[in-house]
Amino acid sequence: MLGSIAVFPLFWNHFWEKNKNKLILAIIFSIPAVIYLFSINLSYVLYEIMVFDYIPFIILLGALFTITGGIFFTGDIEATPKVNTIFLAAGALLASFMGTTGASMLLIRPVIQTNKERQYKVHTILFFIGIVANCGGLLTPLGDPPLFMMYLRGAPFTWFFELFIEWVIVNGLLLIIYFFVDSYFHKKEPSSAIVSDRTNIRPLRIDGKLNFIWLAGVVLAVAFINDQFLKFIHLNEYYRFLREAVILLMAYLSLVFTKHITRISNSFTWEPVKEVAYLFLGIFITMVPCILYLEQNAKTLGVESTSQFYYFTGILSSFLDNTPTAVTFHSLALGLNQTTGSIVAGIPEELLRAICVSAVFFGSMTYIGNGPNFMVKAVAEENNIKMPHFFEYMYKFSLIILLPVFILIQLILI
Repeated sequence: MLGSIAVFPLFWNHFWEKNKNKLILAIIFSIPAVIYLFSINLSYVLYEIMVFDYIPFIILLGALFTITGGIFFTGDIEATPKVNTIFLAAGALLASFMGTTGASMLLIRPVIQTNKERQYKVHTILFFIGIVANCGGLLTPLGDPPLFMMYLRGAPFTWFFELFIEWVIVNGLLLIIYFFVDSYFHKKEPSSAIVSDRTNIRPLRIDGKLNFIWLAGVVLAVAFINDQFLKFIHLNEYYRFLREAVILLMAYLSLVFTKHITRISNSFTWEPVKEVAYLFLGIFITMVPCILYLEQNAKTLGVESTSQFYYFTGILSSFLDNTPTAVTFHSLALGLNQTTGSIVAGIPEELLRAICVSAVFFGSMTYIGNGPNFMVKAVAEENNIKMPHFFEYMYKFSLIILLPVFILIQLILI
C-alpha cells in the first residue's frame, strides 16, 4: 500500500492523478487484511481502528483544510533574505496550530509571489518544505498527523509543548542556514532582477480573517474536549465524538461565512481531501495486522533504545509516510511492556518523544515523507519554478542540510 504511494506518482502519473484509482487500489490492498482479521476473530480491532482512529483523523485534516482554504494571503514585497526568513519563521509557528498542510497552502503562494522577480528561488522552496511543511508542526497534535495519532492514544494536548526545545533548535538552525544561503544567492542576482523586485511592490493582504476564529475553535476542541477535562467521556467511548462534532461545526461555519471568491482565489478544491481519505482508508486497514504483530513480538525484534526508535522511525517516515510509521512504532513500544518511569500514551515518555520528533522531522527527507511536500512542489512547478526530482531533492538538500541537523538533535536531546 505504501509502496504504491511512492512508486505510482513517479512511473504511472496519469493513472495516479485520478482519485478513483487511488480508492480502487486502497480497497484491493485492504481485502487480504480484512479477510485475515475476520478469520482470526479480530474484526473488532479493525472496527476500533477505523472508528476511533480513521474517522477522527479524516475529520481533523478535512476541517483544517477547509478552514485554512478560506484564508487568502496575497501581496508582493521585496524578497530580501530577511523578509524570506521571516516568512519561513512565521510558517514554522503557524504549522503547529493550523497544521503543516494548512500553513503550507496559506504561505506558499505569497512566498512565490514575493520572489517571482528573483532568478534564484528554488532553495527557498526547498527550505519551505523542510521548515513549514514539516519541522514547524511539532508543538501541538494539530501540527502533523503523527502527533494527532499519538494524541488519540492518550498523549495530553499540552504534553507536545515539551517538544519546544527540539522545535526551537531545529527550526532555528534551519532558519539561520537559510538566511546565509539566501544572502549568498541574493548577491548573485542580476541587477535588473533586484531593481524589478524593489519596484514591483503590493502590500500584503489577508482575506477570510474570520476563519482564524473557526481555526481557534478547532484548537480549543482538540485541547479541551477529551477525557482529561471532561470526565463524563469515560462513561461511553462514543462520547469522545463530541470533539469531532465541534470540529465539523467549525468547518461548516467556515464554508458558510467565507466568500466564494476567496476560495476561488486560493484555488480551493476538495480533491486533496479525497486523496487523503482514499489512501488512508487503505493504510489504516492494512496496518492493523502489522500493529498486532509488533505488539505481540516486540521483544524479539531488538529495537529498544530511544536512539533506535528515533532512527528507525526516521528511516521509514522518510520513504513511506510518517503517520503510519508513528503508529507502527508506538505499537512496537507498547509490545515492550515497559512500565517504569514516566509513561505517556501507554509507553515510556522518552520513546514517545523519539517517535514524535523523528516522524515529524524526517518526513521532510523526501517528497513522499509527508503530504504537504508534494503539494508545495506542485504549486511551485505550476508557477514555472523548476524543482529538483525525487533523488536530486535528497542529495542536493535533505542529506546535506536536514540530516546533519536531525542527527545533532538526537545526539544532544534524544
